[in-house]
Amino acid sequence: MHPKAVHHCFAWRLGITGDSFRVSDDGEPSGSAGRPILGQIDSRDLTNAGVIVVRYFGGTLLGVPGLIQAYKTATSLALQTIPRIQRDIFYNYRLEFEYNLLNDVMRLVKQCGCTIIKQELQLFSVFEIGVAKNREQELLFRLQDLRSLTWTRV
Repeated sequence: MHPKAVHHCFAWRLGITGDSFRVSDDGEPSGSAGRPILGQIDSRDLTNAGVIVVRYFGGTLLGVPGLIQAYKTATSLALQTIPRIQRDIFYNYRLEFEYNLLNDVMRLVKQCGCTIIKQELQLFSVFEIGVAKNREQELLFRLQDLRSLTWTRV
């Protein structure tokens, strides 16, 4: 799309905790492009986000400080123009219980705002549910009231 562009520098950060990340200077001096881009992603506490900055050489040498400022500014401007989507963090649990507890389990799932991911209804039933991080302690506290039900975090 940009055949005369000399550099396609990028950075991304993925995951709930943001442990996975990568930066690329794509031929620019080391640390002058990818790190400033990642710094702007981090300054906004974003995860599951990536930015690519395409640069054309216009004949003026910017030097390392100029490159850092250019990549930082371009990323900042780009991140200001896009909408930020915030999503709840969900933890998955596997519930195993006797069928006669089905109504109690369904009531609990609904009251705690859980989502049912998978269900197997038999004499001994299994649910895999997702619960929002901010409701996890409530769910675990209420699960203790149900006898003959076991749960594990998956």
